[in-house]
Amino acid sequence: QVQLVESGGGLVQAGDSLRLSCETSGLTFSSVTMGWFRQAPGKDREFVAALFRGTRTYYADSVKGRFTISGGNVKNTVNLQMDTLKPEDTAVYYCGSSRGVLSSIRNPNMYGHWGQGTQVTVSS
Repeated sequence: QVQLVESGGGLVQAGDSLRLSCETSGLTFSSVTMGWFRQAPGKDREFVAALFRGTRTYYADSVKGRFTISGGNVKNTVNLQMDTLKPEDTAVYYCGSSRGVLSSIRNPNMYGHWGQGTQVTVSS
């Protein structure tokens, strides 16, 4: 059974950093895509970053150069290091797992499992 548990959210000021973690069980990184998405109130769930089959990384243009996704061997965790945060990064952040192909990694509908989400709030 696949389980995903996010942690690390919080309230920070613009320019600060946060590190989100997603502890996983029941899956193998080399077989799936691990993705981070975010959802602000009244908006659709939005792609942030993905780790494809434990090797290649992909980012939304809005976070490229500021966010870094990595897969940790400890406790099968996937992390999202978020630097130079902006107020527009405020959202609930979710990690998800997908067995889809590379072309689908930005589509939240292709992710079969999700964590409960963690709130990130960036004040100006």
